[in-house]
Amino acid sequence: MTFSSNIARLQPSATLAVSSLAKRLRSEGRDIIDLSAGEPDFDTPSFISDQAIEGIRSGQTRYTPASGTPELRAAIAGHIGAVADRHIDPGDVVVTSGAKQAMFNAAFVLFGPGDDVLVATPYWTSYPQMVYLARAEPVFVRGAEENDFRLTPADLEAAATERTRGLILCSPGNPTGAVYSSEDLEAVARWAKGRGVWLIADEIYRRIYYGSDRPVAPSILELPEDALGPFVLVDGASKSFAMTGWRIGFLYSSPEVVKKVVALQGHTTSNAAAPSQAAALAAFGSRDRAEAAVAEMVAAFQRRRDLVTGLMSDLLPEFTYLSPGGAFYLFFRVDSVYREGCEGSTAFCSWLLEETGVALVPGVAFGDDRFVRLSFATDDATLKRGIERMATAVRGVLSAT
Repeated sequence: MTFSSNIARLQPSATLAVSSLAKRLRSEGRDIIDLSAGEPDFDTPSFISDQAIEGIRSGQTRYTPASGTPELRAAIAGHIGAVADRHIDPGDVVVTSGAKQAMFNAAFVLFGPGDDVLVATPYWTSYPQMVYLARAEPVFVRGAEENDFRLTPADLEAAATERTRGLILCSPGNPTGAVYSSEDLEAVARWAKGRGVWLIADEIYRRIYYGSDRPVAPSILELPEDALGPFVLVDGASKSFAMTGWRIGFLYSSPEVVKKVVALQGHTTSNAAAPSQAAALAAFGSRDRAEAAVAEMVAAFQRRRDLVTGLMSDLLPEFTYLSPGGAFYLFFRVDSVYREGCEGSTAFCSWLLEETGVALVPGVAFGDDRFVRLSFATDDATLKRGIERMATAVRGVLSAT
């Protein structure tokens, strides 16, 4: 069977594949501890769900403009403008079916054959696939491990060529949890502007931040205006408001980019689901209630982060890890226990799942085969059991060598 060359290099999502396998094994009666999921385990705050129900009952079940309802675009503009202390034109906001669609739309309208797009590594699994779908080439750029893989202008300059047209950056990062400081972001943004490179900033985890210096992680919108060249900001409701299944994301960019994105979206998905937009209006428009709900979830994530890092240090000192400053992942290095028959992160995760019932995501899916990713978006008891099981299995391997 012959398929289009458009998808010749397309690979399935490794994170979704692991989650699906864990669910299948659990349905077969296995005692599975799934630490692979990239979504909050909390229920969507009730005031948000209630607004969706009210929207359905009041007839908000029809098409909306492809770019989103005017009310939601205005609420999102106010939301990001308040944090960045600047005016955001609602007309420069496009509501999408999840932040993933916003990222894809940006890549598809900005890049094409002959273009190179720098991708900060380790990366979220879909970034290179989106670049491939745009028929451009991802170029993977890795910062120093001792700097939590954060990129510097020197790293970027070493990788750039005359073909370089874009840079995809995520902060706080998935899978690392690394956070770029305002100074880091400004340095990268000034480099991109000087090179004439599109900066696509994925800030979906921005509100899940553990620093004591500020309530949320730094944003490119807070940079001095002269530091920022052509850019696309991507964000959404999924992570901060525990709304992964509602599929609401957005992008913010120049009017020219927005016009092209709206045209593309009008011929693909059209608008995001109307009831989901009604729910998102409550999330982005009811600032005080939303802030209280987010703060409660972030406090729980931070407690879990501290629990997980403490357990890893005590029970698995062989595994070094990046201490996450945001998001809800622990990216830790396991190549110290690779051995014949179990070489690489995929083999390690398969062995661990079979041996202990603990599901993690192999680091090769994020561009680094030495690491694996653990999600601490679950309850304390499950996290403790999962790490204890993993430690017992690893002790067995080390004692046998």
